[in-house]
Amino acid sequence: MLILHVLAQAAAAAAPTPAVAPQQGVISYPPAFFADFQPANASEMIARVPGFTLDSGDAVRGYEGSAGNVLIDGERPATKSEDLEGVLKRIPASRIERIDLIRGGAPGIDMQGKAVIANIVRKPGGGFRGVAAAALNNSWDGRHVPSVRLEGSGDIGPRRWELGVLVGGFIDDGDAKGHGVRISPTGRVTPVDIDSEGDGQNGQLTGVYETPILGGKVRLNGRLFSEKYKEEDNTSIPGPTPGFEQNVDHIRTDDTEIGGTFTRKFGDKTTLEVVGLRQTRNQAIDSDFTNGIASDFALRRESSETIGRTVLKYRATDRVSFEAGGEYAINKLDNATRLASNGRPVVLPAADVAVQEDRTQAFAKAVWRPTDQWTLDGTLRYESSDISSGGDVVLGKTLRYLKPRLAITWAPRTSTQVRLRAEREVGQLDFDDFVADANFSDSSGVSAGNPDLNPEQAWVGEAAVEQRFWGAGSATLTFRHYKLKDVVDRGPVFAPNGDIFDRPENIGDGTKDELKFQVSVPLANVGLTGATLRGDVTKRWSSVEDPTTHDRREISNLRPVEWNASYVHDIPAWNMTYGVDAFGGRRETAYSYNQVRTTKLSTYVRPFAEYRPRPDINLRLELPNVTGRGLRRTVLSYPGPRNAGSAPSLDQREYDVGQMVYFRIRKTLGG
Repeated sequence: MLILHVLAQAAAAAAPTPAVAPQQGVISYPPAFFADFQPANASEMIARVPGFTLDSGDAVRGYEGSAGNVLIDGERPATKSEDLEGVLKRIPASRIERIDLIRGGAPGIDMQGKAVIANIVRKPGGGFRGVAAAALNNSWDGRHVPSVRLEGSGDIGPRRWELGVLVGGFIDDGDAKGHGVRISPTGRVTPVDIDSEGDGQNGQLTGVYETPILGGKVRLNGRLFSEKYKEEDNTSIPGPTPGFEQNVDHIRTDDTEIGGTFTRKFGDKTTLEVVGLRQTRNQAIDSDFTNGIASDFALRRESSETIGRTVLKYRATDRVSFEAGGEYAINKLDNATRLASNGRPVVLPAADVAVQEDRTQAFAKAVWRPTDQWTLDGTLRYESSDISSGGDVVLGKTLRYLKPRLAITWAPRTSTQVRLRAEREVGQLDFDDFVADANFSDSSGVSAGNPDLNPEQAWVGEAAVEQRFWGAGSATLTFRHYKLKDVVDRGPVFAPNGDIFDRPENIGDGTKDELKFQVSVPLANVGLTGATLRGDVTKRWSSVEDPTTHDRREISNLRPVEWNASYVHDIPAWNMTYGVDAFGGRRETAYSYNQVRTTKLSTYVRPFAEYRPRPDINLRLELPNVTGRGLRRTVLSYPGPRNAGSAPSLDQREYDVGQMVYFRIRKTLGG
């Protein structure tokens, strides 16, 4: 709070006049605000909005809970499977009238459960606009991976269209040469040498068509995506009794999606929105591990989701709006898993499972702004889910949850805003948890499936204070407390032959707390015109009872600390922008009945520079991982349950990930 008080005093002092002024929780940023940077698309503009961080949404089933924090002309994109950043890259900067930053809620705007969202308002009309870009990523070990992106958009009278093609490769920077050590339960130390590599190729085709129809408009979208990935990890054990281990993973993924949104206004106050969407995913995973014993794992998975959704919106006045609707989704998963040891089949719990979920959700929302200083945003959702499975696990269950939400925003002055939220959140079951899986490269081995899970639930309380300063400066402090029920973590399960496997389990109640600080500081007041410093840091605390030891511990894979920082400097006179991004080091620990696996990453630093020799040509150079960030994996393995009193063995691996050089040239076409 001291930091926010100091910033408030700075704002009240003789600071430069802001380019845009907040009104009733909405700050509008016109194209002139971004002019020094000369952005090419909406993605590059969104990245410059003070106090805003892009959230692409959650990969959950259904449409209601998967939204990101960006609207386009007041509506969210109909697509679910395509990354939101990819959607924004297809919107040319020349077509944007303004970007509205909506903080805490506003009548007629569905906040999608977010505290802050951005609404991109496009200009009407316009001709063809295209982008052609080619990039080359050069890795520390001599690999050269090219990629090509072609995109176009335009208007044909009242109709709009978009097309995009992306073809290229990628490098997994979590794999590299390295070294490690193994310590047996008796204390014997064995050094190991590591040689690992991961990369792949992918391609994507996207299309959007928007046209007037039946007194309204329909927006249709389609997507095809295919990816191949290979990872190879070789471990050599030197010494008088040398050894060798090899793990090879092949993953093939094919996605499709087709969707549409129909909207129609009935007068000035009422809007009808109808959404239909279907997406599919086919995935094949083959993992072969050899260490004297050959373990062969194969997984074939087919999944689909079909969604129908209807919403009726009514804006009674400029201060009051209502919204009500419902959605129905059918989700299916067919999975077949095989494991063999030296050619002999191994029985896995929940290896072959077919799952179907019929999910219904009804909701009502209201926003009321009684005064210019206060906004109340209330939502009530009711969710019903019927889940059935066949194959190795035959069961049927019905889950029903009532999910209220109340958000209150108070703006004692235009530069200060206080936001409060109370909500019951219900997580979604991950279908991947229903079926067996394997990961030999991080020593986690084979994991059994568990279709009989309940979703994690939480009562959430949130408080945030935001202070605007120096025109385009912003600082926000947020605290969240979660009271958790049915925490999804890990536990043991017994196969029919007596073998023990790790699997997902509901392990009881718990708590989680988060404290987050975000800041965006324009540096013109300290003599660096055109420069901005941005950053955020999040601290997390969690507590849950370990199902094996019955001691309190943190929740698996929850990162205690995360931080990011960036410095960007625009120099319009030189047609140049340069800067550096830093992604802070982090630690995450996963607990199973017989293992504790910890992954630590050092800080990742990426300097960059962009040069625009002409308004239609952009050259970008990046030096990813310029400091040579490393990766450490540590696994404590017990011969049985961790509470049995036996000493563990230790396997620690250090991956020496090197620097990369990335170069991109982009040409814009049209106006």
